[in-house]
Amino acid sequence: MAVSELPEAGIPLETESQAPAPAPRRGLRYNSPLVQVSLIGLVCFCCPGMFNALSGLGGGGQFDHTTADNANTALYACFAVFGILGGAAHNLLGPRITLLLGSLTYPLYAASFLYYNHHKNQIFPVTAGALLGAGAGLLWAAQGAIMTSYPPPNRRGTYISLFWCLFNLGGVLGGLLPFSFNYTRTDASSVNDATYIAFMAFMLVGAGLTFLVLPPAKIVRDDGTRATRVTYSSVSTEGWEILKLFTNWRMLLILPAAWASNFFYTYQFNNVNGLLFTLRTKGLNNVFYWGAQMLGSAGIGYFLDFGCASRRKRGLLGVAAVAVLGTAIWAGGLANQLRYLDGKFPNPIDFKDTHRYAGPFLLYFCYGLLDAMFQSLIYWIIGALANDSQILSRYVGFYKGVQSAGAAVAWQVDTHKTSLLSQLIVNWGLTTISYPLLAVLVFFAVKDEDYSVSSVEDGKEKQMKMAAPSSLH
Repeated sequence: MAVSELPEAGIPLETESQAPAPAPRRGLRYNSPLVQVSLIGLVCFCCPGMFNALSGLGGGGQFDHTTADNANTALYACFAVFGILGGAAHNLLGPRITLLLGSLTYPLYAASFLYYNHHKNQIFPVTAGALLGAGAGLLWAAQGAIMTSYPPPNRRGTYISLFWCLFNLGGVLGGLLPFSFNYTRTDASSVNDATYIAFMAFMLVGAGLTFLVLPPAKIVRDDGTRATRVTYSSVSTEGWEILKLFTNWRMLLILPAAWASNFFYTYQFNNVNGLLFTLRTKGLNNVFYWGAQMLGSAGIGYFLDFGCASRRKRGLLGVAAVAVLGTAIWAGGLANQLRYLDGKFPNPIDFKDTHRYAGPFLLYFCYGLLDAMFQSLIYWIIGALANDSQILSRYVGFYKGVQSAGAAVAWQVDTHKTSLLSQLIVNWGLTTISYPLLAVLVFFAVKDEDYSVSSVEDGKEKQMKMAAPSSLH
């Protein structure tokens, strides 16, 4: 065995003796990027997808949002820490164990609200929220490393959109659960037990699917190349590499976008869907909110891969398109918010009242569309910064950590009854600030390259031709 080092991270990298490369196989293979990204999409369909459907009801399906706000504050505060540490955990434990540990915390969170339906005590939901924050940090770091390093570099946008569609299908189905289980409960203020039990069942299935995920060393692309072959790192190496992220200019340019990317959920879930609509209509709205995410991610993913020949130009045009659309949608949100500045909406809208329902429904649908386009764009940019799974797992961990810190602040902002107009303006401002910074990052860090010859890691060209599955040149 020959041992070399990655020049950027100083991480030992083992390579096997060279051997003739078998002919690449096409079609569905268990060790192909397509199957493995689909698997991680199904895991997230069952776990974060169902969690999103539960959160999208506003207040975790409860009439009083206070418990869910406090649980989500604990969740995202822990997520902020473990999101950053999650990349290190992935590099130390591998994707399968990291995903399993993370996914098991999701059914516990749903169970805590089932408990709260019968015992109005916040201790269990808040504790479960904190544990979920740790678990989500692990799960999303592993997911990000898989999604950005397993696919061929010139098809990352397509694979990101595939993942996003599968993931958000969970939110679509999850929205149908409370809609169907609570359809006749027109005067109810909180969802019934069956809703929480159904969420838990799906989440447990997702935990089981993590056993099918393969490590990067076993992934073979259709052209015969492998995903990065690396040995697992050390605690000291990961600790040092995490600290370096806070001085990495690429990560600093992503920071405002990361902070904004979950900050707006509190406003959209609690103060648009949770405030304006009847209980059953909230569930129906979530079907279309997460369905819009599937459309948004598919559209931006296709453009970022096939829009034009230059990868840098595609990135810049993608940022411009999201900026224009985002500005228009938040302007519509402002027009809607001016109708209930006091935060009170005494006559909730039901989907059968089509005259009142159409405008707010369209706005909520567009919020989902924008969210997917915004986050898919960020993932694509991160994926264009490196090809190595260890580096990408740290980048994604940093992104998810900052994202979750922003979300923790947002849930407490809502708990303290901050003006809804102020919340909207802050959300709009944060996303607007991020667009020019992302454009600068794309311009200086995203290169137009020959994918068959080299990869880009931390902005430097490194020759890493991996044509033979059993050798690394």
